Amino acid sequence: MPVRSPVWTSLSHVLVAFTIELDNEFERRLRDSGQTPRVASFVMWANFMRFVGDGVTVAELPEATGIPKTRTLSTLGGMERWRYVFVGPDPEARRDGFGTGRGLRPDWVVRPTAAGRAAAAIWRPLTDEIEERWAERFGAAAVGELRLSLEPIARSPELALPEYIPIVGGASWTVVDAVSGGKRDVASRAPLSALLSRALLAYTLEFEREAGLALPLSANVVRVLDERGLSVKDVALRGGISKEAVAMATTFLAKHGYVVVEDKIIRLTAIGREAQTHAERLHGEIGARWATQEDGSRLDAAVAGLLERKDLLARCLRPHPGGWRGSKPYLAQTEAMLEDPTGVLPHYPIVLHRGGWPDGS
Repeated sequence: MPVRSPVWTSLSHVLVAFTIELDNEFERRLRDSGQTPRVASFVMWANFMRFVGDGVTVAELPEATGIPKTRTLSTLGGMERWRYVFVGPDPEARRDGFGTGRGLRPDWVVRPTAAGRAAAAIWRPLTDEIEERWAERFGAAAVGELRLSLEPIARSPELALPEYIPIVGGASWTVVDAVSGGKRDVASRAPLSALLSRALLAYTLEFEREAGLALPLSANVVRVLDERGLSVKDVALRGGISKEAVAMATTFLAKHGYVVVEDKIIRLTAIGREAQTHAERLHGEIGARWATQEDGSRLDAAVAGLLERKDLLARCLRPHPGGWRGSKPYLAQTEAMLEDPTGVLPHYPIVLHRGGWPDGS
């Protein structure tokens, strides 16, 4: 019998696969709509654009998203550059600054552009549509069991979490620092992507409070390294993330002494090896705790059941003709992912400002 992946890895595989299928379909429909903003991931809808609505003030955004102000405003800058939103003052705008270089004011209003409205109209129903595809593909019983196993964890009253793994990077890279909490009204039927994300976030909070190193870095980069070293290309393939994400991650890891980079070869230092060992031990402890809980063992079985059907999982990952995942320089990674989905998908979503893609592309 094949060895079953840890529950956090399985959750990550399922969430990333679901998001890739959703993103591929969004890209196709946005192209067909005639709108031409830079294509962005569903993450930007789940954690940002849906809160913009017909208009929201700059000051209201961080509380609405549940993500710290600096990261929310950074996302705002990207979505404005990519022509999804525009930002402007109301007539009564105050003249005090709001902490950004361009001098945004707290009562300036963020509104969707025509392209932003078109994108929202595509994004809004897509989670349900992709879930219906999965029910047809994997079986309604299997997807229904996944949903039922996720709901008790994702709806925990102690956890006020965003609908998707937030953007990481900056000074710490930790997911914990990218979640500010706040009140969360959980819809009567939350999207499957939100249930997956919140369950994974619940695990992440446990890990990062004790690990000392962000889970996106630990899972996708430090996990695959050793003292002998790997090329950037091999780290990307083994970690399931883009070369750009590897470059950003290793810059942080080298700065803090976890790795050294020489001649495009990345090696673990003694500090990095210690972090790797600590992470393995910590995953074992948290996994054992989750396994003793009825919700955790049920979830483990549900996600593993989906991942066993690699042929069906590969269908979720196939890009549409003309899609960016089917074009250079991403084609080789996509082909490897189609051949062996669970061997190439990220072990944890690594969501960067580069469009919000869960593999850092």
